Amino acid sequence: MSEPAPIRVLIVDDHTIVQEGIAAIINEEEDMTVVGQAKHGMEAIELFRAYQPDITLMDLRMPEMGGVEAITALCAEFNAARIIVLTTYDGDEDIYRGLRAGAKGYLLKDSKPSELRTAIRTVHSGQQYIPSHVGAKLVQRMNNPELTDRELEVLQLVAQGMSNLEIGAALTITESTVKSNINRILSKLGAKDRTQATIIAMKRGLTSS
Repeated sequence: MSEPAPIRVLIVDDHTIVQEGIAAIINEEEDMTVVGQAKHGMEAIELFRAYQPDITLMDLRMPEMGGVEAITALCAEFNAARIIVLTTYDGDEDIYRGLRAGAKGYLLKDSKPSELRTAIRTVHSGQQYIPSHVGAKLVQRMNNPELTDRELEVLQLVAQGMSNLEIGAALTITESTVKSNINRILSKLGAKDRTQATIIAMKRGLTSS
């Protein structure tokens, strides 16, 4: 009786040392093998088309094209794409965006090698792999009121330390409109002031800084 074919894995990460470390963990196992390594989302799509991997490990924040955009594109083109987010970030917004884009699992880079292998096998079997602490943050995110695109823009500039006047000039809106947006942001985030809103936004992954 022939052995089942190994799980074919594509690694997507912009740090070579991280790629090599993950590849070493995977290639130690007889039932899985690395078939490709990409440094950003655009390259990931090209390699996915070429190799049709069983599992893709996708970083979130990369140059040229980030993970969420790549996941969205791959899942639109390949219904059977099985993608696991493998990232340093555990903000609830990162988790939400990754899974909403179509990822089947979410794992942090500081996870044990055994957990990475378990995640690969679990998702390959057709199930989701979401650790309990990630699931808890996802539930928290689902219960949070959604910020509009404009509110997210304003929040980003607040996090950069801009005044209401500067934000208004940057976005070509009036200072009173900025104040209205900030009041809604504070309410939705449950923050008492701009500083607390910035801290919450950074923890949740709502700002890039």
